[in-house]
Amino acid sequence: MLNPPSKQRGKPVSRPNKPPLRLESTTLWNYPSQHYGKGVQGDPRYPGATPSYIIWNLIQRYTRPGELVVDPMCGSGTTLDVCRDTGRIGRGFDLNPYRPDIEQGDARSLPIDSNVAALVFIDPPYGDHIHYSDDNRCIGKLSSYSPAYYQAMDDVLKEAHRILRPGGHLGLYVCDYYEKKRGIACVGFGLLGLAIKRFFPVDVIAVVRHHRTLLQGNYHKAAVEGNFFLRAFNHLFILKKPAPREARPPFFEALDWIRESLAKEGKK
Repeated sequence: MLNPPSKQRGKPVSRPNKPPLRLESTTLWNYPSQHYGKGVQGDPRYPGATPSYIIWNLIQRYTRPGELVVDPMCGSGTTLDVCRDTGRIGRGFDLNPYRPDIEQGDARSLPIDSNVAALVFIDPPYGDHIHYSDDNRCIGKLSSYSPAYYQAMDDVLKEAHRILRPGGHLGLYVCDYYEKKRGIACVGFGLLGLAIKRFFPVDVIAVVRHHRTLLQGNYHKAAVEGNFFLRAFNHLFILKKPAPREARPPFFEALDWIRESLAKEGKK
């Protein structure tokens, strides 16, 4: 059942009631609000703010009360708010801290001991179309069509691996990027390829996006007439830092062949 329409830029927009939080049971996640409950987690005005129910689900599945959760690209602090709600210890870092409880830091070099975090959640920039910071180290200044972006994100994933305890989990939440002149940048698959150099995959989730542009008919009209697609889902890759001497997943044998085949094709 929908709430009375609210006005946005002079047009009525129907806002759904928030359903109760529950653990998701499939690989398609769909929650109709940026926030859960009566409060707000993070700041909805922050560009690209993470829907808080995603972090809530990861925390409930992969951590226990009192354990450490780290967000190295903390944005407006959504992860910290969910940690407080669930009794976890949250530490969030950002090159340009949005609020006082976010620590200043670079996701590629965090002031945290090795092997201590139960969960690391990363919602990185996936292109250079949003201004996050004037800091030249900001990965949001790098185009997702450029190798430099993936080199920087490889360093971020390496640091996440360092601070996670063996058996700890990584949640990597990212969207692909599209420009009409350059086509699609498969950011999700690119980052997953980097992540499984160090992590074992647990599962792959498709998260339905509820961006306001998806409610506007002119965007859909442009997509049909221009023969392209609007971004209607985000990837959520769930991975695990393997324990010492933990056997590789069976899929990795096939992955080795895929890598060898790609290497051979690249030499032609």
